[in-house]
Amino acid sequence: MKRNAFYAQSGGVTSVINATAASLILTTKKYPKHIGRVYAGKNGIIGALREELIDTSKESMTSIKNLMEIPGGAFGSCRYKLKKFEDDPREYERLIEVFQAHDIGYFFYNGGNDSADTAYKISKLGAKLGYDIKCIAIPKTVDNDLALTDCCPGFGSVAKYIATSTQEASLDLKSMSESSTKVFILEVMGRHAGWIAAASGLAKNSATNAPHIILFPEVKFNQKDFLLKVKKSVAKDGYCVVVASEGIKNTRGKFLTESKTTDSFGHAQLGGVAPYLSSLVSKNLKYKTHWAVPDYLQRSARHLSSKTDLMQAQAVGAKAVEYAVKGMNSVMPIIVRNKTKKYSWKIESASLSKIANVEKKLPRSFITKDGYGITKKAIEYLQPLIKGEAEISFKDGMPKVETLKLIEVNKKLRNWA
Repeated sequence: MKRNAFYAQSGGVTSVINATAASLILTTKKYPKHIGRVYAGKNGIIGALREELIDTSKESMTSIKNLMEIPGGAFGSCRYKLKKFEDDPREYERLIEVFQAHDIGYFFYNGGNDSADTAYKISKLGAKLGYDIKCIAIPKTVDNDLALTDCCPGFGSVAKYIATSTQEASLDLKSMSESSTKVFILEVMGRHAGWIAAASGLAKNSATNAPHIILFPEVKFNQKDFLLKVKKSVAKDGYCVVVASEGIKNTRGKFLTESKTTDSFGHAQLGGVAPYLSSLVSKNLKYKTHWAVPDYLQRSARHLSSKTDLMQAQAVGAKAVEYAVKGMNSVMPIIVRNKTKKYSWKIESASLSKIANVEKKLPRSFITKDGYGITKKAIEYLQPLIKGEAEISFKDGMPKVETLKLIEVNKKLRNWA
């Protein structure tokens, strides 16, 4: 029986999340007997609660295909965590009510750990209430911390950006270090997992020893040891490049720079590691320092996206549709690395019960014994993920940006308070 589908983007966006959306929408066209219209949630799951459903059939196929080249979230994303059903069932009941009103039988949620948890909860609720809804979570996170999948769409591109930025900044610093700046500190994303910081290690080559120091959330920060390492690096090379994860912790296990505010998922707001370290070096070693925080830049640099990452982002979107029309429920399409000499991969399904709220950290075997670099094993894992150039279209020297119509369907229910 033909039913409609609902797709939503969740959490921090990536340079290739729209490629997943485009691939999903285009793949549904292959199954006209199973899937009718594809509605996209305006600003993620909030769009479902508010019954703000964007009718993607109003967009031209050219516009949908062009989403492959655009970063950000084309339909809007959000950080919104549903409460436990036992604590407040209203949100879940509202979602089912909206799905029923618009004959939605397929729910695709494109995000990370919390999004997988949401899709898992809705799948269980559908079964409990007797409402037939196929829930498929689609992997997306630059943090690369989802369980079971070899890597996460979005990570390969941010890894490529950080490795490239580290190399370029290192060459800049090297040329100025004799009479100016001695230490450069780059703060990257990564709350509990140091995958992004680790990617900076791919920049180390014969032209520069940078990064000299990588600070991971998995390794407790020792101030005395860190300063000694900086001093030795400057003495040896004349300069020192430090790449620090935002989530590094002190010897007491506390975030080095944690604010008192939290996001809607209950996560502590982080940031400020780079200026903290810069001040530490300047005060104790008297070196001139510079620091930078790429922040949104690292996850939105579509012009520097990895081709491997783009292909995987497209593949999980297409496979999600295939799983849904086969009647699969409460699963996620994951990336599996083949055990071949030359890098290759495939897509398989995994149960959301084994993924939801499970965090995959950087293995200790990927970190050097001194805790400040990456091993050969890490390089072998990371290198294939940044390979290939995912070219985009330019106009007047700027990347072309597709503007969607974003036409919403008529509401059938009361407003959501």
